[in-house]
Amino acid sequence: MAAFSASSGNIMHVDTTGASLETAKQEGLSAGGVAASEIIAERDLKNLEKYKASIEQVSKETGMDAAVIAAIISRESHAGKTLKDGLGDRGNGFGLMQVDKRFHTPVGKWDSEEHMIQATQILLKNIKDIQNKFPQWTMEQQLKGGIAAYNIGTKNVQTYERMDIGTTKNDYANDVVARAKFYKKHGY
Repeated sequence: MAAFSASSGNIMHVDTTGASLETAKQEGLSAGGVAASEIIAERDLKNLEKYKASIEQVSKETGMDAAVIAAIISRESHAGKTLKDGLGDRGNGFGLMQVDKRFHTPVGKWDSEEHMIQATQILLKNIKDIQNKFPQWTMEQQLKGGIAAYNIGTKNVQTYERMDIGTTKNDYANDVVARAKFYKKHGY
């Protein structure tokens, strides 16, 4: 099992509604929710396996839960399946975890540990920023808020209940959390 960072909360204790209907429909499913996120995560599981050793190494080096890293890789690039030459988001997103080239200078190859470390450090900074912005939230709420901030930036996370408003398909954190719980149960 990968290292766990107590300072960022336990993903298994984070509440989630899962994927939105919009995300589910994009994936050919008729209903959203946690079940939809799990189906999508399961579809990516085989492709994700080729990155498992790197994910576990990055988890060990950064202290971020491997299941969360895997879930972001699933959400951002379907474990690389949606990328063209390592790029997504109209050429603005780099790598498995889609580091935004407009705000960061990507490091490493698109599927490298260096890339995953950079992206995970961005996630960890977002979690820390959310911890500072919302010190009254529990660690699990701050973890979920940091996941939302990874997609839309800390300044755009305003309340716990509505943190996903403005994220991609308005479900980014909820979908990532549901996928992470799935991956945690599958050895990440």
